[in-house]
Amino acid sequence: MREERSARLKRRPHRQPGLPRDVQAAEPDVWARAEAGLSDIHVPEIHDLADRLRFAPQQGRIRLDDQRMMLMHVSSLGALRQELIESLGKETARGLITRIGYQAGANDAKMAKKLRSGSSTLDSFLAGPQLVSLEGMVHCEPVALDIDVGNGRYFGDFYLIDSAEAEAHIASYGLGDEPACWMLVGYACGYTSTFMGRPILWREMECKCTGHTRCRVIGRPAEEWGEDAREDLRFLQIGDFVKFNPTEGGKLPATARLAALDGTLPDNDFGMVGISSGFNTVCHLVKKVAPTEATVLFLGESGVGKEIFSHNLHRLSSRAKGPFVAVNCASIPEQLIESELFGVERGAFTGATVSRPGRFERAHGGSLFLDEIGTLSYTAQGKLLRALQEGEIERVGDSRVRKVDVRVIAATNVNLRDAVKEGAFREDLFYRLNVFPIRVPPLRDRRDDIPLLMNWFMRRACAKHRKSVTGFRERAVDALITYQWPGNVREMENLVERAVILADEGGALDLCHLFTTGEEVTDTTFVVQKNGALLRSSQADDPDAGEERDALRPLADTEARILRLALEQAKGNLSLAARLLSISRPTLAYRLKKHNII
Repeated sequence: MREERSARLKRRPHRQPGLPRDVQAAEPDVWARAEAGLSDIHVPEIHDLADRLRFAPQQGRIRLDDQRMMLMHVSSLGALRQELIESLGKETARGLITRIGYQAGANDAKMAKKLRSGSSTLDSFLAGPQLVSLEGMVHCEPVALDIDVGNGRYFGDFYLIDSAEAEAHIASYGLGDEPACWMLVGYACGYTSTFMGRPILWREMECKCTGHTRCRVIGRPAEEWGEDAREDLRFLQIGDFVKFNPTEGGKLPATARLAALDGTLPDNDFGMVGISSGFNTVCHLVKKVAPTEATVLFLGESGVGKEIFSHNLHRLSSRAKGPFVAVNCASIPEQLIESELFGVERGAFTGATVSRPGRFERAHGGSLFLDEIGTLSYTAQGKLLRALQEGEIERVGDSRVRKVDVRVIAATNVNLRDAVKEGAFREDLFYRLNVFPIRVPPLRDRRDDIPLLMNWFMRRACAKHRKSVTGFRERAVDALITYQWPGNVREMENLVERAVILADEGGALDLCHLFTTGEEVTDTTFVVQKNGALLRSSQADDPDAGEERDALRPLADTEARILRLALEQAKGNLSLAARLLSISRPTLAYRLKKHNII
């Protein structure tokens, strides 16, 4: 418990010269214990974090837990920095790069808390330096650390060894007289501020860009730096940092607003979860057409959310105060479709004891949503076409014509163009509906939305069933992201709700809770082994398979060397080499091909 409330770690009993006196005097107890060598920093193993790194080359994706990542050439980073500096100026470029680093650090802080939720405060905090190492940015080595989250106390001193950012800057500009690891400083500010829940400001005291052998950063609460901190704060116009250095006009830069979202998504006016380009394209089209009176046709597979988008289309339109009436055309028998849509008069047929309005009349002044319109019979299509063309209907058994003011929104999972060619759907009705078509992509084509959706559905199911779960296990995340989702978003909602019901109270959702009804889960991802090699994740999940593979590798290398020696001794004659090895020529040819020798 004491370790959870307050943790102090010291390393390196000597103090390097060159640090400002106010910094050396700021934490006398920290430095005293460090100089006395009373304790060493125990940095936890990185394997629990490395196991969360997944490569899916067939999909063109790299993930760290549920976040999408990408590899980038350091030379490309250098070119980007140079372009920003020369086009925007050094001051603006530094602020932009620092705030981008802040956002990355804030995201990693949330990930660290989740991945090491059961660890000590120190192990959980030190996941940040390990994550930034795992991401290939720099190797962090702690010098001194005093952290007490409960009391808001923090002091950190770290070496940054082999900084990729410093390497990129030196390649473009050579050595200079100012530190240049702007993104790493921003990362440290974002990570520590998010972890501590208060603004922590970091400064780069030494940098390879100024001729030092390695970079060095020191961080502590922003208010403890004094007035000279304004020089650094002007690049960090984010959240609580603004109170230390207010911006003119009160408007934050775009990167600062994005970094200050604290893990929430920008308001998309939909109350829906999504971040992929496909999702945002649909949202954009809905917003464009909503203020108009155009007929909208939603296309897409079953379960992608066509009805939810139609609700939002109505809500964003000028008819929002009017009724929204939904009709599932597939659920209405053919002989009843006319009375359901247009209404019925008393005595029109046996059992019609009262007059009642149809869906068109009930939607007067609002929107009528016709779901699964591709299932309507040819006769029903003709009756619907007349109502759409004339804007008037007749109840069954009535001769009176009624005018209706209705905006029609239709949806189907059928390819209506193919249905028209096959004679199953009226061509004139298709063109009447196809005024503004919007195709909603399937979930497998917008995988960036999967992490958001699965966590959102988990929280909603937990609230619905009054249960508490900690999240998803590593292999469950892999399976959810690689699964093909034939049932799309609806299938995910049901699957996650089922998992929450099956999971133990306070436990985590695993594969055994998720895929219980015969779903086919394929494994197309690779994980990083301890030696840096990539291995298919299903093999990595099986310790015996990994050990067996490591044990067989030396044998395979030995066999390859024997084959090469035999081939060299036979001067390329395969038959002679086969006789030397006492094997058949086809067997030799197979093994040579297996080891890529020929």
